[in-house]
Amino acid sequence: MSATARKTAPMPMDIRARKGGAPLVSLTAYTTPMAQFMDAHVDFVLVGDSVGMVLHGLTSTLDVTMEMMILHGQAVRRGLSRAMMVVDLPFGAYEESPQQAFRNAARLMRETGAGAVKLEGGMQMAETIGFLTQRGVPVMAHIGLTPQAIHTLGGYRVQGRGEDAAQMMADARAVAQAGAFALVLEKVPERLADRITAEVAIPTIGIGASAGCDGQILVVDDMLGLFTAFKAKFVKRFATLGEQAEAAIAEYAAAVRAREFPAAEHVFSDKAPEGGA
Repeated sequence: MSATARKTAPMPMDIRARKGGAPLVSLTAYTTPMAQFMDAHVDFVLVGDSVGMVLHGLTSTLDVTMEMMILHGQAVRRGLSRAMMVVDLPFGAYEESPQQAFRNAARLMRETGAGAVKLEGGMQMAETIGFLTQRGVPVMAHIGLTPQAIHTLGGYRVQGRGEDAAQMMADARAVAQAGAFALVLEKVPERLADRITAEVAIPTIGIGASAGCDGQILVVDDMLGLFTAFKAKFVKRFATLGEQAEAAIAEYAAAVRAREFPAAEHVFSDKAPEGGA
């Protein structure tokens, strides 16, 4: 069934069942209006911790808090009726122990209405993924470039090249076996992404990976051209709304300074017109 025909939001088991089928479509969202725009067109929406960089001007995702994720999760939930919502667990909210992860995941789901949470990490997070899924928390895993670990990864570099490919395969197998229902592959070589997709039983969601993945995700502000601080190689801009917005703001400023706005149709007379304001 297509996203446009669906009456209710899919569940994690529905996403998992799409393995090898029609490509899964996903975007990030952080606000109600953006969620409303994409609701009929995507299978799931990710409230990503990228919100820290995209909307809050932070230099990385490391300073994003649980409170920020809850606030934006609640906003996105109000804009969705057809797509499933997944919310990122922020840095420091799950790494300490499976018990810490469960407390924060349960809080995210309870306070936002999320259908699942996403966390970063491979083999080292398998125990936590198993702990969560056994207690009713659906988990989307995320390996490859994991932005919360940029200081240990040496920056925003491609992951899984050369001898590192074997570890990436082991990470993919570990999170799938632990119970994750889907797996994000970020900034992974194309051939490795294809191999992982072929060998794991859960859908792979590519972002800078391969068209052969079971689905794709992008940061919506990147693909719309709203976030312009930088552009990753894997981003295709399907619009240039940032440029259009800046041009419109400049036009507005010029109209105000020239006293061309507000014009007669934008102001009110002393007497109310019949049937009007």
